[in-house]
Amino acid sequence: MNVRVRVLDTTHVRPELPGHAATIKLSPFDTLFLALPPIQRIFFYDDDGAPSLPPFPAIVRSLLASLAATLSVFAPLAGRLAASLDGDLVVDCSLDALQLGVKFVQAEYSGDAADMRRLARDAEHDTEAFVQLVPELEVARLPAPLLAVQVTRPVLSGGDDQGAGAVVVRISMHHAVADGQSLFQFMRAWAAASREGSPAVAGLVPPPTFDRSVIMRHPKAEAATRNFARLWAPDLPIVNTMPELDWTRQSRRTYLLDAGQIQSLKRRIVQQRQAAGADNDNQPPPSTYVAVASLLWTSMARAKHPDQAVNAGAADDAYLLFPADYRRRMQPPLDPGFFGNCVKLCFARATASKLVCRDDDDGALAHAAGALRRAIREQVEEKDPLGDADRWAETYQGIPPERRSQQGSSHRFMAYEVDFGWGQPSRAEIVSMFSPEVAMLVGAVQVSVALGRDLIDGFEACFMSLVSP
Repeated sequence: MNVRVRVLDTTHVRPELPGHAATIKLSPFDTLFLALPPIQRIFFYDDDGAPSLPPFPAIVRSLLASLAATLSVFAPLAGRLAASLDGDLVVDCSLDALQLGVKFVQAEYSGDAADMRRLARDAEHDTEAFVQLVPELEVARLPAPLLAVQVTRPVLSGGDDQGAGAVVVRISMHHAVADGQSLFQFMRAWAAASREGSPAVAGLVPPPTFDRSVIMRHPKAEAATRNFARLWAPDLPIVNTMPELDWTRQSRRTYLLDAGQIQSLKRRIVQQRQAAGADNDNQPPPSTYVAVASLLWTSMARAKHPDQAVNAGAADDAYLLFPADYRRRMQPPLDPGFFGNCVKLCFARATASKLVCRDDDDGALAHAAGALRRAIREQVEEKDPLGDADRWAETYQGIPPERRSQQGSSHRFMAYEVDFGWGQPSRAEIVSMFSPEVAMLVGAVQVSVALGRDLIDGFEACFMSLVSP
């Protein structure tokens, strides 16, 4: 790998006023993600067409001070994931653990500000650079850190007192303690503390809560938590993390959908339902999520089968794995400030030949949308969140890898609202891709897609044709 990011300094940030329980026991939603790579997000900022960014030293001082203030409320993130004496996986929030703090890296990119702006704006990701822009977080051995931050400047042509011109803020968070919603709960608080000062964190509404007792009261929670821990970490303190993807074999691209394209997509799905005689007055139009996920699923299926050849019978099944949030579906619902994981993977099943058919009015989008809506109804709306927890791993492993596509993250996280006081990011991206074939929703609505290099052009052709008016 060509080294394009040079570390300038590394320090550790500790909570200003830590005041939490000594340990927080993980839930089954947490241990489910124990083997996954950390959640890695990057936020590009530049002064192109906006007021100049502050000098880099001022940016660093602001981020360090606001991070310390934010950790006073999110103190467990300064702790460590560890195994207790009885074998439970816990977040160690003892004073000794919190004193280890959160790694904060200052770095320099090998190009100038203009190079960093191009990096942020290219539809085709420079994955090699993106990977180096993210701080390392060692998760394969316990005790493991939960959070790391890196802030990177371009090569400066003058002294440090000049405006940075461009800067990238990167964050890595252990997936066993947070899902995407929790990560952005933290990011919003940190950005507010940087933008408005420490009082913004002190008055955070709702305040974060790390209590998992509502989840753990479920009769299957305790056994499921231990089962996932044994599955991913049978030889503690070693965790059998997922093999690292070979990103050199992937192409990663970003696509933006405007409101008009999304409305057109929804209309097309409704028209296809009506043409198939599957619509009625009581059936609402698809949600933005269902419409976009149907577009992604159909485009990925067509990229894999460019000649429309799909084997008949059982092999004609195609699956889309997608995350579902259960915070409001627990009994009772979780506190609005809950910080942790409360997501599991669900799957929609469709007929592959109906997804890849390319007739003008083939109904492929409607077929995908119908399968997604059924999956949401049966697996999310009408189901006990933990009722089948003892079969989660078996269900996932029973879906043939060659027949599944995956979608992750959510368009509701509002990544472009992370304003540290320098305006909204010029680009926000996800670096951690947990599957060789996955589409991630980044903003409202930005889609970042990772596919094999032999598939990406076919995906793009299908994607663009389906969003055309």
